[in-house]
Amino acid sequence: MIGYLLRRLLWTLITLLGVSLITFLLIFAGPSDPAQALVGEKATGVSVEHIRQQYGLDQPLYRQYFRYMGQLVRGNLGDSYYFRRPVLEAMLSKLPATALLAVSIMLVSILIGIPLGVIAALRNGSLFERGLMLVQMFSISLPTFFVGLLLLYFFTFQLRWFPTGGYGSWKHLVLPTLAVAIPWSAWYAILLRSNMLDVISADYVRTAHAKGLSKRIVALRHMLRNALLPVVTIIGLDLASLLTGIVLVEAVFNWPGIGLQTLQAAQHLDVPMVMGAVLFGALLIGVANLLVDLLYTWFDPRVRLE
Repeated sequence: MIGYLLRRLLWTLITLLGVSLITFLLIFAGPSDPAQALVGEKATGVSVEHIRQQYGLDQPLYRQYFRYMGQLVRGNLGDSYYFRRPVLEAMLSKLPATALLAVSIMLVSILIGIPLGVIAALRNGSLFERGLMLVQMFSISLPTFFVGLLLLYFFTFQLRWFPTGGYGSWKHLVLPTLAVAIPWSAWYAILLRSNMLDVISADYVRTAHAKGLSKRIVALRHMLRNALLPVVTIIGLDLASLLTGIVLVEAVFNWPGIGLQTLQAAQHLDVPMVMGAVLFGALLIGVANLLVDLLYTWFDPRVRLE
């Protein structure tokens, strides 16, 4: 186990190194100049050159990259060009709002998706199951931002139940949560239903039925645990992506999260902030993959970490 964890952590570090290099090159690959983006298109050449020298943007690209990596090794993500504050401080200031929205979305998605998936599997072939599948397929086909706009139209402008956006109370949390949780819960339900139908003819399921157990007990105690394995993988990766921010939802509802902050940084070619956000997301996804692998051994004792 210890050897496995060390190997996975090593590969995570290698992945972060590759992500940092690719992201750095992509930022400077375009025709736009970070210094020009900071001072504005109408700024004079003297002002642009001053900003370029101030932030070291006049140096060769490889020197800028090695300087950034040297700071990163010491735990310094640099200072944001646009927000005029340390990158780590700026990200930590947005993390509570992002984490609150992420946990809320994941809880609602699981509480809706898992029961619907079990019900659909138990009532496979019925008219109710077909109607449920039709609604779920329609839900996952809708873009998240479009769902958010529909929710705003009905529940804010028509019924006036919730505010248009912002952050601070439970009412501000409801609509952005539902905008993401509705399609995600439908996807979890479809995936779980498919997995449960795949294991319905397994030997252990037939044995459980032969013992006289009811259909519901067999589904919940035996089928569900094995059918959840692929769903757990998706949930782990989705939670990691949520913690990096949901740009479109945060923009629609003016939610002060990491995603909206990263979007503003990218629009102004804020190299340290963009690099910090991308590396933070890559680290979360790597850790989520590791945790999912560990959870596999709990859900299915037959799985062994090699």
